[in-house]
Amino acid sequence: MKKITIFATLALMALVTFQSYAPAAPAKKDTNPAVTPSPRSGGWMKRHESQKEQIAKGDAKLLMIGDSITHGWEGSGKKTWEKYYGKRNAVNLGIGGDRTQHVLWRLQNVGLEKVKPTAAVIMIGTNNRDQPEQTAEGIKAILDLLKEKQPQMKVLLLAIFPRGGDNNDKLRQTNEKINKIIPSYCDGKQVVFLNINEKFLEKDGTLTREVMPDLLHPREKGYGIWAEAIEEPLKKLLGEK
Repeated sequence: MKKITIFATLALMALVTFQSYAPAAPAKKDTNPAVTPSPRSGGWMKRHESQKEQIAKGDAKLLMIGDSITHGWEGSGKKTWEKYYGKRNAVNLGIGGDRTQHVLWRLQNVGLEKVKPTAAVIMIGTNNRDQPEQTAEGIKAILDLLKEKQPQMKVLLLAIFPRGGDNNDKLRQTNEKINKIIPSYCDGKQVVFLNINEKFLEKDGTLTREVMPDLLHPREKGYGIWAEAIEEPLKKLLGEK
């Protein structure tokens, strides 16, 4: 009996020693980069700081959130912007090349607590290279963040715009898969989903260079189509007659 007790004690000591020196299991990482807030560097940070200064003025009524397509309101869309948004205290929160994770970081760090916008327009996701479900989760994370920081603000969530020459374009197909998921995040009141993609396309689904010269970014005509297509829903969200 004594020998058995000694062996049992030695076995227990060996087990404790092994556990003490065994490497700790690595912390579980979020496997979806689309929901992990991430900054970028270079000119991106400079533009972010510029947007932060605009927000700090405290009079923003409308936020336009997105990537280079939204950024382009300051380029090809400048005249249209002045016509529709110049008197609405709108702030352009678009940066070229952004993915959902970059927008998340910016919204966390742009100083949203200094303003109380009435509405925001969001169109993001065409630059993500994740699975459609992952990109959709990134868009949902943006909506959740805005709801937390600006609970009074209404949101117009746009379907990701069409890209490529026709429906055979692989990236367009990916975007369409995302567009089928994200309406489920909207309640039709606080967050409204709107798909205006047909406005940009010919009847057969082709996208012309007259609307988007590189089959991705709108020219002036494309920005006009965009503004006209969202005007009535936006008026409602802004409480305008």
